[in-house]
Amino acid sequence: MTPSDVPEVARIETTAFSTPWSEETFNSLLKRSGVELWVAEWGDELAAYAILWKVLDEGELANIAVRSDLRGRGIGSGLLSRMLEVAEDSGVRSLYLEVRESNGLAREMYARRGFHEIGVRKGYYEGPREDARVLKKSLAGV
Repeated sequence: MTPSDVPEVARIETTAFSTPWSEETFNSLLKRSGVELWVAEWGDELAAYAILWKVLDEGELANIAVRSDLRGRGIGSGLLSRMLEVAEDSGVRSLYLEVRESNGLAREMYARRGFHEIGVRKGYYEGPREDARVLKKSLAGV
């Protein structure tokens, strides 16, 4: 992700999440160490983005979102594959994420990739209030 991607990333964020991050937040993240920000393109258009936090040998997939008109084409799955490679290549051994309880498609995708549920954060999400399922995947070397 580059600064020129941020306006489109923020638009995707707004359609994907009930409490979206601002352009300012994304620009700030671009300057932080330990954060990987990636985009995926469909043709010549920005189609999706993902954010990975890294601390020592742990990582968190903070966000992954696909443009609503391009969902169902494998873009999110491909981007997830790339983020798993990035995490493993940078020494991450345990990768975590939260997902809305009602987001069955995402939960299925994560399960297919070897993530398993380790907990629930009650009332974590707003708009509407909903629980988050906390998932973990162990990467190679563990």
